[in-house]
Amino acid sequence: MGNLLKVLTCTDLEQGPNFFLDFENAQPTESEKEIYNQVNVVLKDAEGILEDLQSYRGAGHEIREAIQHPSDEKLQEKAWGAVVPLVGKLKKFYEFSQRLEAGLRGLLGALTSTPYSPTQHLEREQALAKQFAEILHFTLRFDELKMTNPAIQNDFSYYRRTLSRMRINNVPAEGENEVNNELANRMSLFYAEATPMLKTLSDATTKFVSENKNLPIENTTDCLSTMASVCRVMLETPEYRSRFTNEDTVSFCLRVMVGVIILYDHVHPVGAFAKTSKIDV
Repeated sequence: MGNLLKVLTCTDLEQGPNFFLDFENAQPTESEKEIYNQVNVVLKDAEGILEDLQSYRGAGHEIREAIQHPSDEKLQEKAWGAVVPLVGKLKKFYEFSQRLEAGLRGLLGALTSTPYSPTQHLEREQALAKQFAEILHFTLRFDELKMTNPAIQNDFSYYRRTLSRMRINNVPAEGENEVNNELANRMSLFYAEATPMLKTLSDATTKFVSENKNLPIENTTDCLSTMASVCRVMLETPEYRSRFTNEDTVSFCLRVMVGVIILYDHVHPVGAFAKTSKIDV
């Protein structure tokens, strides 16, 4: 944590890029539009996902009643009826993580391609850089909400236990088509993570690097370290900071900076906190 705080408070602006990345108003150029439009289809659903997660209350009461009175069929049916639609929501969240992963991989492909350097990419393709930042911002917000809501894992665990019991007893399970066994296994692994969205993005970035062997790993890690540096410079340069028209842009920059540092730490062979790291810690 001390090292991370040092990153956020470092004052040496002589190192690294020094330009304004317009997180508020960047619009795609003609060359960006194809990737931008693909990612935009995903991002337009992000706020709705967060609202659904924030309002997720769980079926704790119904589940407790059913467990305490195992022979009461009405309570069993009530608990099952409460859990099934909630699992439908959890499925939607999980499927969105897969769409977000695909969007991230598209952006990484565009922002790490030759012949431009990471700094040139971020400065030239600001709309794509903005989308990359929005994915990171969403990811940290999602994981914060998930970490403070134990009902998610409790509901899903009850769903799987009940479904298994129904199969053993040959009882038709309404809602089974909603989440089959294979999907349930993948969802279980996803929600078992403390920060499932960040884990998804970290794995996607690592996979992107391993699948693009002709692309030097530095293209990806330098893109991440450059994004962190750009955020820091904008926050610490009064001229840049004064151009923010929305007060939330400061917290947006901080979240994005934390997100790219964590991604860098996962992808770079020696991590973000080694002496040789391009992130100043």
